[in-house]
Amino acid sequence: MINIGKINTLRVVAEYPFGYALAALDANENEFESGTDNEGAAVFDSEAHTLGIDETVTLPLDEVETPLATNAEIEVFVATNQRGEPYATVKKPLIQVGEVKILKAVSATNFGAFFDWGLDNDLLVPDDYQAEPVSAGMKYVVYTFFDNKTQRILGATKLHYFLQESNAYLNEGDDVECLVYAKTDLGFKVVINEKNLGLIFHSDAFKPLKVGQATSGVIKTIREDGKIDVVLQRIDKDARSELQQAILDDLDAHGGISTLTDKSAPEDIYTHFNVSKAAYKKALGALYKQKKITINADAIRLNTNI
Repeated sequence: MINIGKINTLRVVAEYPFGYALAALDANENEFESGTDNEGAAVFDSEAHTLGIDETVTLPLDEVETPLATNAEIEVFVATNQRGEPYATVKKPLIQVGEVKILKAVSATNFGAFFDWGLDNDLLVPDDYQAEPVSAGMKYVVYTFFDNKTQRILGATKLHYFLQESNAYLNEGDDVECLVYAKTDLGFKVVINEKNLGLIFHSDAFKPLKVGQATSGVIKTIREDGKIDVVLQRIDKDARSELQQAILDDLDAHGGISTLTDKSAPEDIYTHFNVSKAAYKKALGALYKQKKITINADAIRLNTNI
């Protein structure tokens, strides 16, 4: 199969004065497994659109430095032009169909905005698919999809058209990769593993976050309505034990004393231990109850008489 909007390995089946005709290696090659996790979201053919086994795409001659022989294999990205016609290019895009990435807007018109995605023809994000008006020169979180109506690869900043706020494959405690795409009164909206939408509450955002920032996270809660809450650090028993040991190791490495107390700035605590101030204070409290440390106004000290 030839997947539009994806990188494919194809073979040369003919040469023309203007380029090479490329076809799939066989019926199953490059087969793309379309996702089924977004059931319930708005209905779009957002995954890669495939061409028939007998169809070909053209690779322009000026993109090939060394002549290609018949049956030679080559890795190309299959894009679409303004008329919705597929073509091949050796250039690698910044984003493929079904992915979520940060892209820079290069221009805005009365019908949509164009984004740099690494190819000669910029990626169009139509007005109807914009979460807010796009300004040239700004960076946005963009999802790329194949539009059946126009037969073109398009982009969208209205992520909820394509990504669900719930998913059966996620469980509380799962490690995930997040991309911040919006800030609200409640917290920061994030894309989870490029598949789902979730929220990091302001109270759980112990480090500075901004739109377009990637960060690791942990699934905190999956609510009754299926919506997903994310935290930036583990808060289970193992994580608490690891932090306590890290504090003891740090004290031991610095002569048994540290000026990083429960009164220290959250930024200083995060820089040193990569945790929130709340987590740090709880760890200090636990160590104090275990009589492993003493806590003063200006320092914490390791107890060596136990």
